[in-house]
Amino acid sequence: MKKILFLLLFVCCSLLVINAQGVGATPEFIKAITPEWKGERFPDGRPKIPDELLERAKKIAIEAMWGPLRNLRYPNQFEGDLRAIHQGQTMTGRAVTAQYMPSRPDWETYIREQGMAEGRSPQGGTNSWPINILIEGDIYVADGYAKIVDGTLIGDNLANAIYRNSQRGVVFYGSIRDEEGCAMVDGFNAWILASDPSYIQNMMLSSINQPVRIGRATVLPGDLVVAKQYGVLFIPAHLAERVIVEGEVTELRDRFGWQRLGEGKYLPGDIDSRWSDAINADFREWLKQYPDLPMPLAEIEAFLSGQRTW
Repeated sequence: MKKILFLLLFVCCSLLVINAQGVGATPEFIKAITPEWKGERFPDGRPKIPDELLERAKKIAIEAMWGPLRNLRYPNQFEGDLRAIHQGQTMTGRAVTAQYMPSRPDWETYIREQGMAEGRSPQGGTNSWPINILIEGDIYVADGYAKIVDGTLIGDNLANAIYRNSQRGVVFYGSIRDEEGCAMVDGFNAWILASDPSYIQNMMLSSINQPVRIGRATVLPGDLVVAKQYGVLFIPAHLAERVIVEGEVTELRDRFGWQRLGEGKYLPGDIDSRWSDAINADFREWLKQYPDLPMPLAEIEAFLSGQRTW
């Protein structure tokens, strides 16, 4: 009986390993690597961060959200070496991840076979596969291992398809081609290392919706992506609301401090250190007069009275 149970366990484990080696991560795998998310999920298993949080994150400075992440022991969520096609814009969304590697014929054959078994398109290159699964609100995040020449992951045709599916753009630790054409796709933007006129060669897609590295950041499928002129932040889904709320309050504190310093009411050292009880009381009175709070005053007060990372 023990031998039979051992054999059944071995077979089950083998099936799980085989399943985990597909091109696209299974919903079960994505749930397993994002266990702290307790909210709604998409059919593919990714956390479904509410649209409201995507919109609120657009208005917050990178530093105001990165600080709470660092204090929560997530310091490796920012990459600042990417440039945007359209400077000065902000893009937020939920990550769909892809990993690219230098091509190796035996593994590339396996990847194509697995892709066909998963029902992926046999037409064109495998770099179209992540695009085909995008839905509105997604941001295509890909690690192209910093390859520039012959490493262009998309051109203007695929940029059109990406925007049609997601109403968003891309974040690539790599390159694109047809940058002029991509820039003409209304609403599309891309954060990239560079562009090059060459087309993709000698590199292959190795996985979809697995954890990837974007420069010095680790990205999981479903992360909240906040791409701004000054860098890209990847916020774990289960921390998104907390980080956004703390970021909003941090920015309110900054505006209060700027105003009071401009008025000469406090010295720089008063504002740029832990606030006294008198300054905190002044801040609470200032909030009551603020014309456009990002959340109800009662919620801000509850946050100020509770635990926070500053």
